Amino acid sequence: MHRKNYIRNLKKEIQELKEKRNAVILAHNYQRPEIQDIADVLGDSITLSLKAKEINKDIIVYCGVDVQADIAKILNPKKIVLLPDINAKCTMALMLYLKDLKKAKEKYPNSQVLLYTNSPIEMKGYVDRLTTSANIAEVAGRMKTDTIVWASDIHMADYVAEKSGKKVIPISEEVVCPVHNQLSLDDLMDAKERHLQAEVLAHPECLSEIRKKAKHIASTEGILNYCKKSNTNEFIIATENGLLYRLKKEIPNKKFYPASETAICQPMKAITLQRVRDSLKEMKYQVEIPKHILDKAREAIEKSGW
Repeated sequence: MHRKNYIRNLKKEIQELKEKRNAVILAHNYQRPEIQDIADVLGDSITLSLKAKEINKDIIVYCGVDVQADIAKILNPKKIVLLPDINAKCTMALMLYLKDLKKAKEKYPNSQVLLYTNSPIEMKGYVDRLTTSANIAEVAGRMKTDTIVWASDIHMADYVAEKSGKKVIPISEEVVCPVHNQLSLDDLMDAKERHLQAEVLAHPECLSEIRKKAKHIASTEGILNYCKKSNTNEFIIATENGLLYRLKKEIPNKKFYPASETAICQPMKAITLQRVRDSLKEMKYQVEIPKHILDKAREAIEKSGW
């Protein structure tokens, strides 16, 4: 009972601080259940960033990883963007280096550069287009060059090539999302054996052998929308397991199973109710982006059409 009272009091305090600060809470679909429960807006990175533009609030509390909070700031430069835990850093983005991007641009001067939003902020000022998993195929397809320099996950590079028909050159062969990279075909086949009637839905960051078994490939928001519209009643979800909480909550009449019980993104789970409360109370940690990078990144987003 003590724990329940503590949680209830925390949520009440967050609500009071949110009203006092004229703030809105955005939460990614991979966040803890209790964070999803207090969010004003839930979604994938593109949904959250675009929704933030529509909300007339002074402060955005971004419950996700640092590189996604950067996008919220780029699209809403006049608003204060708070990241409740400064250590909520995207592991995949930490594998990317600006020097590798610059080398690729020199090696392929006639090719345009496509960057995933889950990337270091300093790289966002050196690219032609910025994309999320939700709109990656569309953005890549509209790019003017037949060869694309890709700065992010190698599995997603394969996916971009498959969907766009273009040659995609990753700046590094070592960059992966650890969560999706550890999802194996053995994991998936075990899940399929246990749930024979279930359709497989996968995130684009999954290995090609996982994607080939999937009925549908989409971002987390795309997976949610597909499940809502589908006549199928059972699904195996090949992405970070935080999404299953929202799926079960919003579509209680259907069944959802993880492709692997170990598909957990620790940085996404770093944000807690206490840290959200402290963030609003102490106005920490504020996302700051140098103007020259912010302007170039915003231009790349506008060119991408989102």
